[in-house]
Amino acid sequence: MRDSLTARPRLPLLVLAALFAASPAWAEYRTKDVPAVAGLDPVGIAPNTIAFTDHRDNPASPESGLVPFAEWGKRSPAQKALLSPHPAYVEPDYVQTVNGVAKPRHEALKVYVAEARFIVPRAADRIDLKRFATIPFVSRMDPAIRHKALSPADATPTKDPAAAFARRPDRPWCEAPDTTCIESRYDLEGKLPLGVKLANKLEDGGKKIAEFVSFQSELRVLPPDEAAKLVQLTKIEAPVAGAMEQNIFWVNQILRFGKFLAVLQPAAGDPNKTVVTAYMTLGIKADVLDRKKEYERVPVLRNLLPAQVLMGNSSFNTGTSISAGLPAYARNRIAAFADALAKE
Repeated sequence: MRDSLTARPRLPLLVLAALFAASPAWAEYRTKDVPAVAGLDPVGIAPNTIAFTDHRDNPASPESGLVPFAEWGKRSPAQKALLSPHPAYVEPDYVQTVNGVAKPRHEALKVYVAEARFIVPRAADRIDLKRFATIPFVSRMDPAIRHKALSPADATPTKDPAAAFARRPDRPWCEAPDTTCIESRYDLEGKLPLGVKLANKLEDGGKKIAEFVSFQSELRVLPPDEAAKLVQLTKIEAPVAGAMEQNIFWVNQILRFGKFLAVLQPAAGDPNKTVVTAYMTLGIKADVLDRKKEYERVPVLRNLLPAQVLMGNSSFNTGTSISAGLPAYARNRIAAFADALAKE
C-alpha cells in the first residue's frame, strides 16, 4: 500500500509553470549611491533602481552628512524653504526653566537630507496619491512604528504654550484641507534600550533619555499651487503631476522636525513612465550630538556616541527602522514607497 501522503494527487508541473507565467515578475527597488540627485537625467536611471545620496562625503566622521541649519539655508535656500516644516521656519527660541530660574535659550540644529530619484513604469495620471496619504499606508511603510489618528486640537504646538515656537505662522498644524493628523511611536530596538538605561545612570538630575521616539505629523497630498513650486527642488523641466508629504512638526526627543516628500513628474518622451524625486529631511538637536565626554569614559557606552548611532556607525545600531540609523531608515522608507507606487 502506498503512503497516504504520496497517494495524494499532485499539481502537475505544467500547471505550476502556467501559474507562475501568469503572475507578473516583480523586482524590488534597490538604492544606488550617486554624487547628486538634483539635475540627474532620469533617462540614465536603470529599472528598479533608486539613485540616492545623503552627501556623506567623509565616512570616517561620525557626523558626515549633517549640516548646520544656518549653513543649509545659505547653501541650499530652495531646500531650506521647501524641506523645512514651513518656509519661514527658524531654529527654536524658547524659555527653559532650570532650578526654578527661567532662562531664554536658542537651540541650534543640524540637518540630515536624503535625496532620491527613480522611475515608476506607470503614467503619472494613473497614480492617485490620495490612496497613499492614509494611516494604513504609512503603517505598511515601516511596521515597527505604530500610528494612530490625532485630533488637530491635540497637536502639542497648538495646545501647549511652552511649545509655541513650533507653531506655523500661517495656520495651525493639521488644519489644511484633506490632511491626516497622526501621532506615532517607535520603541527603540536591539541593544539600544539597554544603552539608554546605562546612559541615564550617568545623568545627575538632568533630563532622561526615553526608550522610545514619539512624534506628531500631518500627512497630505499637496494642492497644485504648492506642488508646482517643487520644480525648484527637482530641477526637472516638466510640470509636477502630484506631490505628497508627511511633515513631522513635534518630536519628544533628539529631533525637532522631519519631512518625507515625494514629487511626481511625467517622464520626458514616455507617457507611460513617471519620474519620482523623494526627500527625507530630519532636524537634529545639536546639543544631542555634543554628548561625548560622559559616554567616552564608560567602556560599554563608547559606541553609544549619539552622532555614531544616528548616522548608523555604532554597534548599537540594529534592524531596518530608526534604530538602524538615519541613513538606513531613509533608504528603507524611500525603497518601500517606490515599491508601493510601482505595485499599486
